[in-house]
Amino acid sequence: MQPIPRLTKIDDWRWRVEQTGDMLSPGMVYASEKMVPHIVAERAAEQVANVACLPGIVGASLAMPDVHWGYGFPIGGVAAFDIESGVVSPGGVGYDINCGVRLLRTNLTRAEIKVAGLIDELFRHIPSGVGSTGKITLSLSEVKQVLEKGAQWAVKRGFGSSEDIEHTEESGTMNGADPDAVSARAATRGREQLGTLGAGNHFLEIQEVVEIFDEKAAAVFGLFAGQITVMIHTGSRGLGYQVCDDNAKSFVAASERYSIHLPDRQLACAPVSSPEGKKYFSAMAAAANYAWANRQLITHWTREVFAKVSGRPVSGIGLELIYDVAHNIAKREKHEGKEVLVHRKGATRAFAAGHSDIPLSYKEMGQPVILPGTMGTASYVLVGTDGAMKETWGSNPHGAGRVMSRSEILKKVRGEQLKNRLASEGIYVVSESWKTLAEEAPEAYKDISEVVEVCVGAGISKKVARMRPLGVIKG
Repeated sequence: MQPIPRLTKIDDWRWRVEQTGDMLSPGMVYASEKMVPHIVAERAAEQVANVACLPGIVGASLAMPDVHWGYGFPIGGVAAFDIESGVVSPGGVGYDINCGVRLLRTNLTRAEIKVAGLIDELFRHIPSGVGSTGKITLSLSEVKQVLEKGAQWAVKRGFGSSEDIEHTEESGTMNGADPDAVSARAATRGREQLGTLGAGNHFLEIQEVVEIFDEKAAAVFGLFAGQITVMIHTGSRGLGYQVCDDNAKSFVAASERYSIHLPDRQLACAPVSSPEGKKYFSAMAAAANYAWANRQLITHWTREVFAKVSGRPVSGIGLELIYDVAHNIAKREKHEGKEVLVHRKGATRAFAAGHSDIPLSYKEMGQPVILPGTMGTASYVLVGTDGAMKETWGSNPHGAGRVMSRSEILKKVRGEQLKNRLASEGIYVVSESWKTLAEEAPEAYKDISEVVEVCVGAGISKKVARMRPLGVIKG
């Protein structure tokens, strides 16, 4: 068993997890002093230390300021592994593969929309909730096409435009995807769930831009004060869950075959170059593509609803995609000339200006970082920095991060009361389930503004804009 990790304060924003026991490298936690006691108490720092024990880790095991306890890796965990000597771990990606977020900008202001009417119509047209099924049903051969082509499959069929593809991470299609690496059960689960939000922390939110911090970056991203934006947060649904479940179980035996010592069985892994590692990566990439197609269909139906409710064509409304980023994914990337496999578990890519993977229109500014908060507080747009490239493999947090479990918050909050409370604050919320609504109460999460301040203080991103919620769909 690993010794209890010791955190050493480096500065106001960084805490080193000292290298002990079987750790092959130290850990680094990005957090304020206020955040640290909870990170230690819920054993997230212990998970950071456990990740540092995995073979082939390059640099430190990292934790973003939204870090909290997760399966295997902490949520908010980032780690890179050598392609030749390192490993790939399903627990380092998570069950909701490519759970991610996209932000759409409009030409509208608050006075030009009726929030309740839009939210109600969106709720009717975009399926949500546990086990929700979509407006389309795919054949198994069509599922394979989605797994291979991702958002590009959707756009080719009229669900969006080439501009959407340009502003999606990996152009909405991750290389290396192999539909045949996905189990029949996983593919079957994907037949009816394309174009659905699901439940949990997934949402569709109508927002208003209330503050601009960087006028130049905001102009590049097409943001202005008073503007209406739409944020969509969902992932690969049951298909992605099944891909993780299939491999998390089989990787326990694989770890034993390759004589990999595991400080936690949830960190089951296999060498990147092994047959098991290659097969999981191909299945994960396929599930990631499914998630990008999922968000693309929801984007298309969002545009249709806005046009219907407003009586205006989409071209007059805007609803252009600013950016779409993945939160749960492992990717082969080059950093300072070395290729590594970067696991981001509840963390988002945040590349700096000039990077070859940034859309041409953002090349001089840097990649937009979309940081959702809670349905009762705020969300942010940040931009990647050189500091992130040097310290965090170009990574940032993915949101506010939980401080209370779902079971804990259910003892304190009722869904009906929360809906009324949010309404009194000018936020119109609809949900398939009172229970899900209560589970996602704002007080179950960290203060998103504090998460942002850690990022800015540490120099791993810069603030561009803040949005407040006006209307929210929860599963």
